[in-house]
Amino acid sequence: MAAALQPVPAMPLALQNISLKHLGTEIQNTMYNIRGNKQTQGTGHRPPGEDSPLSEEPQREEQPSPADLSAPGEPLPRLSCLQRLRKDPADSLKPTPKSSLTANLIQKAKRQSNTFPLFTEGLTRNRTAQEKVLALEQQVLMLTKELKAQKELVKILHKALEAAQQEKRVSSAYLAAAEDKDRLELVRHKVRQIAELGRRVEALEQERESLVQAASLREQEVQELRQHVQLLMDKNEAKQQVICKLSEKVTQDFMHLPRQPPAPPDAADRDLLSQQEKMEHLKDDMEAYRTQNRFLNSEIHQVTKIWRKVAEKEKALLMKCAYLQAKNCQVESKYLAGLRRLQEAVGVEAGECSELLRQLIQEALQWEASEASADSVVLSPISEYDEYGFLTVPNYEVEDLRLLAKIQVLEVHSHHLLAHEAVEQPLRERWAALGELAPSPEIKQLLRAGVPREHRPRVWKWLVRLRVQHLQGPGRYQELLSRGQACKHPAARQIELDLNRTFPSNKHFTYPASSFPDRLRRVLLAFSWQNPAIGYCQGLNRLAAIALLVLDEEESAFWCLVAIVETIMPADYYSKTLLASQVDQRVLQDLLSEKLPKLMAHLGQRRVDLSFITFNWLLVVFADSLISNILLQVWDAFLYEGTKVVFRYALAIFKYNEEEILRLQDGLEIYQYLRFFTKTICDSRKLMNIAFNDMNPFPKKQLRQLRMAHRERLEAELHELEQLKAKYLETRAARGPAVPEGCTSEDEGEAEP
Repeated sequence: MAAALQPVPAMPLALQNISLKHLGTEIQNTMYNIRGNKQTQGTGHRPPGEDSPLSEEPQREEQPSPADLSAPGEPLPRLSCLQRLRKDPADSLKPTPKSSLTANLIQKAKRQSNTFPLFTEGLTRNRTAQEKVLALEQQVLMLTKELKAQKELVKILHKALEAAQQEKRVSSAYLAAAEDKDRLELVRHKVRQIAELGRRVEALEQERESLVQAASLREQEVQELRQHVQLLMDKNEAKQQVICKLSEKVTQDFMHLPRQPPAPPDAADRDLLSQQEKMEHLKDDMEAYRTQNRFLNSEIHQVTKIWRKVAEKEKALLMKCAYLQAKNCQVESKYLAGLRRLQEAVGVEAGECSELLRQLIQEALQWEASEASADSVVLSPISEYDEYGFLTVPNYEVEDLRLLAKIQVLEVHSHHLLAHEAVEQPLRERWAALGELAPSPEIKQLLRAGVPREHRPRVWKWLVRLRVQHLQGPGRYQELLSRGQACKHPAARQIELDLNRTFPSNKHFTYPASSFPDRLRRVLLAFSWQNPAIGYCQGLNRLAAIALLVLDEEESAFWCLVAIVETIMPADYYSKTLLASQVDQRVLQDLLSEKLPKLMAHLGQRRVDLSFITFNWLLVVFADSLISNILLQVWDAFLYEGTKVVFRYALAIFKYNEEEILRLQDGLEIYQYLRFFTKTICDSRKLMNIAFNDMNPFPKKQLRQLRMAHRERLEAELHELEQLKAKYLETRAARGPAVPEGCTSEDEGEAEP
């Protein structure tokens, strides 16, 4: 009591409503208030005319507190009890007088008697045994409920006591802290605990949401299963109805059968016995077939297991062979490079060493044309021709060039084998998983990475259709062919001359029995009638040939050529003046100066004009420059994105070989290197990364502005040149024909006899 009468110490907001210093006293006061509350609730059952035994209490006790208004059996709020204790600790701890205790006992007995409606005056009256038993059972039930409520109250008080003890320990540590720093650390610890509990609550909430979603999914599955069951039940009911109808029909048929004379009993018995024997034989056959089926199933299962193991082992061996063959190609390329360096170092004077090196190089250059194919990886010596018919090692007259070409092929083959499992196989799977093709960022990235050979015809046809669907018409190609047969086009002679010069290193255009030259002729003639403004321009034969090699259909190759000339490339790109082609050469010079200034400064000091090399690149989209697998990868992106890809790859080619070009100091040597340096590019992935990553940013707006500016300048230069030409012709016409003295003109000579 003395402790409870002390003033409340100053504490933080979280500890203002409770007293942790005298926890035992608070619990005693709480229990006292609970008992008083129960007595107050008990008085509520008294009859209206009965006076309260506690009417002599002060006016303050007659006003019920919020804790007294709680429902019977519920635990009282601790905060209300503690507030009552702080308001009047003396009154709440005042001992109850003896007369008050006696009145409480009498009141409790009356409440117990009023609880049972069968005995309004208790159990003292004489009643039947059945009524007494019923009353006792009701009393036992009420006492059981009260006991259960008391137990729950005790549990709640235990939990409150534990929480209070924990808070007491924390508050004691807080009060015992000597410095504000320690107290602040305790507060921070509490805040961290609260945050941790908050995270746990969030995790539990997320788990609850996931469980709710799972439950909803399960509910949907249950609904679907119910619908399925209902459908099956309906189906079964329909079948039952059909069976019933058929049974009725069979019964009616049996009822209306015409009467036949009875068969002799001996014949009927014989038929029955024969039928039984047949059934027994059929049962034996069925059992034999079942046994045989089980045996065959087990055999099939074992064979399947063995086949899977063999397939896995074969795949592992194929990958191992591919890796070893790649390493072999690398070693062979290093061996050839070493032979070439030794040949350069030895020179002509050392006869024996030079002859030995020459023999080794000739042996290394002997080509193996045998081919052996596997399912997914080609495990064979490098073939003479690639998959599109291009000669892998051209027949250069210079031995060094042939040696470099074979080194190049070995490196390309090695890169392909090593990248097959990591790059090629996932790329094939992604293309195989694509359904209907539609423009999207994913398609753009896949096209930049390259289209596998088995998917390239389908993809190119889709790309061409996107470009020329407004120009295509049914029977248009056949109409152009018939027009070419009826009337000879002026460009037919030039087309015939260029047919034999189309890809001389490709077997499809060099073999006499090949049908590709005739198909190429028809495609070019049809295009000359499709676009009379151009007719034919040198370079179109190579564009159409690439389309024929990939699409393998004349009409598809024709529309691919139309898409390139009329929709992808700028206007006047293949005209007689090649105006747009000249503009793009100047644009490329500006881009090279911006992206590769060191290289351009080096070439400028040696007065190297790159347009002699790059003009053909842009005109035929690298058809004569890059090896076939890199060339077709460039075309995959070019048909989708346009000429921007050509500029990207032109810059990337110079970046790829920048160090080698910078090491050359003579202009003639640089020109000789630039003639074939594109054929030395073997790593397509590296070139693609340079083109689409290292050359960024590469906005279309910049390309458009450069083209407009250079076109205006070039048109002004051409106009000035035309004026000079016209002025010269006028001056020459004004002077008249100038014939030196003593000479006769052609007209005079013809006039003489």
